[in-house]
Amino acid sequence: MKGQINNLITITDLAEQIGVVPKTIIRWEKAGKIKKAKRDWKNWRVYTSDDVMEIKKIVQRLY
Repeated sequence: MKGQINNLITITDLAEQIGVVPKTIIRWEKAGKIKKAKRDWKNWRVYTSDDVMEIKKIVQRLY
């Protein structure tokens, strides 16, 4: 997986997996629909596999 860093996935790769754009994930985070992402040393959002599974469940409920 190209967006994987130390078993963490980037917001771009997550967005591709769930079929949305990264800005949508950021909006969900700001609205409190999903928990805030962890940040890497560059302050970029990164997600664990548990985060990905949780977000996918939320997406399934929304759509």
